[in-house]
Formats: sequence, C-alpha cells, structure tokens
Amino acid sequence: MAELTSGVELRSAPSPTVLTRRHPLESRRATLEALTGDPTLTLEPPVSVVDLRVDPEPGALAALGAALGGVLPHPADAWTALADGQALRLGPDEWLLTDATATPERWEDRVDALAAPFGGMAVDVTAQRVGVRLQGRSARELLASSCSLDLRPTRFGRGRCAQTLLGQAAVLLVAHGDDDLVVLVRTSFAGYVVDRLVDAARSLAPASA
Repeated sequence: MAELTSGVELRSAPSPTVLTRRHPLESRRATLEALTGDPTLTLEPPVSVVDLRVDPEPGALAALGAALGGVLPHPADAWTALADGQALRLGPDEWLLTDATATPERWEDRVDALAAPFGGMAVDVTAQRVGVRLQGRSARELLASSCSLDLRPTRFGRGRCAQTLLGQAAVLLVAHGDDDLVVLVRTSFAGYVVDRLVDAARSLAPASA
C-alpha cells in the first residue's frame, strides 16, 4: 500500500518470490499411482549427485570411501552404500555419487575437495537424471520387455548396476534386490521412459492378476 509522507510517496516492498522444487516427472505421478497390481512404479525422491573422476588407485579409493562413510566399488558395473547415498561405478575412473541430505552445491564442494589431493575432481550432475523405482515379482519381466540386458537375479543381483538402453533411451539400471530395481534416466528422456514402462505394466496386469 502506498502512503504519502511529507510529499514523498512510499511503496511497500514486494513479497519475495518463493520457488518450490518440482519433480521433473510430477505430471506422471498420478498415472503411476493409479497403476494396480505387480509391479509398482514410484518416483524416486530427488538427491544430490556428482560425477567423480579420479585415478582408481587403491589408496585413493580407500581414503575417499572412508571419508564418505562407505567403500567406493572397484568392480565394474557395481554400486555400494555411502553414509547418506550410493556410489555407482560407471567406468574405469568414473563414479556417480549420491547424497540424500546435502544440497547439490555442498555435495559437489565436499567431494571435489576430497578428490583434489588425488588429482581427481567432482562435478554436480544433480539435474541430469531422474529415477523411477520398480518393485514386485514382475519388475524384471517388465524391464526385459524393453531392455536386452540379462536381468536374471543370478546375473544382475543386488549390488549391480549397468548402463544400457530401455527402448530408445540410455538408462542406468540399479539392482537393489530381486524384486526391487531403479531406472535412472536423463531428464529429457524421462517422460518417454515412464510412458513406455506404464504401457508395459498395463500389458502385464491381466497376467499378474
């Protein structure tokens, strides 16, 4: 409200704009929740993510793992738990590190500072991927309808991860258990992947009932 004081017009300061964080797949949430039967599909909550590049020297990996509350996986296509997240090995000198508590800026700064003494570096890639979780006895069957990877639990069990194609989109699959898997997909392809998974889930529904 404007007021006049000694001939000077005073205007109240505008209220600050409040930005609300929105899940990239929020428009698909209701569709996923409406699915019935096995498997279930849910959106993974956002986490902070950095891409770590560092020489895989055992001493460096041991020191970094200890500082982050876990062990950085040495085998290819494997993941391990950290204090508040995961470490997924993507390549010979590359890991994807997640944290559910720190902000993206703080997570990047922390990992980068830890990696610097070993000639490594960390880059924030939080906005790069979005996750969808599949749980249930038919989860692997559903993924197999669009993916050529051997998803049998004996070949792709808990602790494994793999970069592959789901339909026409590049994804990162993470096995949390026999009936519990996560699909990480680039945000720009996330809608396509979810729609494909929903169609496949609906086709499985009669057989799962």
